Amino acid sequence: MENIQNALQYLNHSIGKSNQGDTISFQAFLQELTARPARVVRNVFQVFHDMIKTYVGEGIDEYPNDPESIHYVYYDCKRLFVEGADQPFFADRLFSNRLISLVEALKRGAQQNKVYIFEGPPGSGKSTFLNNLLRKFEEYTNTEEGKRYEAVWRLNRRVFGALPDQAAMPLYEKLAKLLSHDFQGDGDILVDSHPLALGEDYVEILCPSHDNPILMIPKTCRRAFFENLLQGDPLKEKLLNDKEYDWVFRDTPCTICSSLYEALQSRLKSPQGVFELLYARPYRFNRRLGEGISVFTPGDKPIKQEVLTNGILQNRINGILKDSNQVKYIFSRYAKTNNGIYALMDIKSHNTARMIELHNIISEGVHKVEDVEENVNSLFLALMNPEDKANIQEFQSFSDRIEYIRIPYVMGLQTEVEIYRNVFGRQIDANFLPRVLHNFARVIISTRLNTRSEALLEWIDDPGKYRMYCDENLQLLKMEIYTGYIPNWLMEEDRKRLTAQRRRRILAESEKEGDRGISGRDSIKIFNEFYSAFAREDKLINMSDLCKFFTQIRKDLVEVIPPGFMDSLLRMYNYTILQEVKECLYYYNEEQIGRDIQNYLFAINFEPGATETCKFTGDRLEISEDFFQSIEGRLLGTATGKLKRRVFRQETQREYATRTLPQEVLMAGKTLLETQLFKDLHTRYVYNLKDKVLDPFLENENFRSAIKDYAQEAFKTYDKRIREDVTFLMRNLGKTYGYTQQGAKEVCIYVIDNDLARKFARPAKAEE
Repeated sequence: MENIQNALQYLNHSIGKSNQGDTISFQAFLQELTARPARVVRNVFQVFHDMIKTYVGEGIDEYPNDPESIHYVYYDCKRLFVEGADQPFFADRLFSNRLISLVEALKRGAQQNKVYIFEGPPGSGKSTFLNNLLRKFEEYTNTEEGKRYEAVWRLNRRVFGALPDQAAMPLYEKLAKLLSHDFQGDGDILVDSHPLALGEDYVEILCPSHDNPILMIPKTCRRAFFENLLQGDPLKEKLLNDKEYDWVFRDTPCTICSSLYEALQSRLKSPQGVFELLYARPYRFNRRLGEGISVFTPGDKPIKQEVLTNGILQNRINGILKDSNQVKYIFSRYAKTNNGIYALMDIKSHNTARMIELHNIISEGVHKVEDVEENVNSLFLALMNPEDKANIQEFQSFSDRIEYIRIPYVMGLQTEVEIYRNVFGRQIDANFLPRVLHNFARVIISTRLNTRSEALLEWIDDPGKYRMYCDENLQLLKMEIYTGYIPNWLMEEDRKRLTAQRRRRILAESEKEGDRGISGRDSIKIFNEFYSAFAREDKLINMSDLCKFFTQIRKDLVEVIPPGFMDSLLRMYNYTILQEVKECLYYYNEEQIGRDIQNYLFAINFEPGATETCKFTGDRLEISEDFFQSIEGRLLGTATGKLKRRVFRQETQREYATRTLPQEVLMAGKTLLETQLFKDLHTRYVYNLKDKVLDPFLENENFRSAIKDYAQEAFKTYDKRIREDVTFLMRNLGKTYGYTQQGAKEVCIYVIDNDLARKFARPAKAEE
């Protein structure tokens, strides 16, 4: 019994905490409004915006100081679409920016009276997106932060049986004064002197349209009412003047509430007496019951009962008001989602008729229920496959009431990889060499992009100069830009040419991409086949496996992969990992590099044959062609001819004599190490040293064997110098690029066995 009591107490405590509260009086509602006006005075569009922003948060701009930024930022949508979802939806950067732009427009109030259609090909995740979105909306609106109020009337028989009294209550003084001019002239307001006993018999009438209680205040009085109510509140000016809150002064309550107000005003002769009978309760959303959220699939048959009512409640209203014609308690199914969301899953079959029925409702904002006009202010959402557009194209007048938001296949690299991790588990990363998993995603995304990009070719007129990093169609570059990343391999002049206008043109091309190629469902199947074929405990999946899969195992996919893309992807990968290995094998002897460059800058001011002491290093220099050749070989490459070395030497001496020495050293007081010329020569020196760093090791067969035996007993048998070099390389690959020990060994073997150093060696230049 004790366990049972503890369990029941837990339920009582937990459920009680999550309860939003019971029905409150209009006075308490006004107190809530003055305490939190921005939260209480919201329509469905504003709540939808607040819900999205609550779960998504502010975006992250990786380039905040870029003067050409277009605010194409990263939004983390995991809390909105992934966390707690049975079927997560992964929004890439393109779609998340579209969604945020939409909700910002909704909040401003400029996009109302429309139906918002999310259009995308089969397999793009539209249904998952909408289901998760509505689930979060329902969750948010049933929390304290997302709470809104709807009107409730309580008609107590004691109130109608009492005599009027002229004593006005202070609670409604401001509202009563305003309303008295509208209804009573300048005379006193008549109110009921008896307290409202809620425990006694009363008739409770819920507003079927879920109207906010503030709409019960007559339109002619609302502006002055809020001016008095919100004195000193910073929201006051925004509420009175911003388009976002235009609905507060424009909208009218439903016909049931309007009729009740008029009937009660006529009977009680007191606006304040009417508001004594008005209450507010939290607007509770429940998709399964169709309250606040209604979702229709194409197979859902039309509801036969167009007009909804409550006969028992109608009789009780008639009994209290003594007049059956004053208030007609009738409404339609649209009332249940007024100030909520009405959604259609795919515009086909029965949903085509539902979509067409929305035409007049969206255009006029009203729906006819018998002879009564019913207000409809809902957020209308729909999903559509591109081929289903024909179902509504004949209604041209409807086109300006539709706004399309595209949900194409994923075109964001990180998002595609995240989908694989979600489906197969994050442990899959441990089975791949770095970059290979992302390269699989690049192959899939390449099938979804247009082969030719006019925007990219207008920006970069010679794609061939990026042959080591990109394909000739620049699809690899576009993928990076769609992900929000500007590659650091871009040349400085092209980076400067990436203006805001060019960025917008590139992103605008995404509106015509992603509706063909390998779908989201198919990509998961293909990845499963690839992963099952090559995942092993004793070997990581590498680029050779990736190429073998797409060129030998799944030859059918070659038709949808752009021509030459696989070759470019392999070349980019090979070049990148070669640079990584060189970087990690190179020993930085900064002191020696600095001495060489300082000696060189001093020596170029003398003719060969001279012997001088360098004033920067103190070294005694025998200046000769051999001296110049030894250092210029590291600055320009050993294959550079005499003529080009001589021209380089003359240009360097001219720069040193005209700018470096007189302006930077003598006038600005810089040391030679701080000058721009020294920095430029240092970059050249290091680059050429790295470029040839592998050459000595490739000639040594023991180097490859030592890599294979690293961290094993056999490794101790190798020469000390080789052991030091291999250990230095392995540790650097892990520290700098995140390779595991096994991954570092395998990537080095891959570089050696594929002879990448020679394949990417710069061709020898002509002597003269």
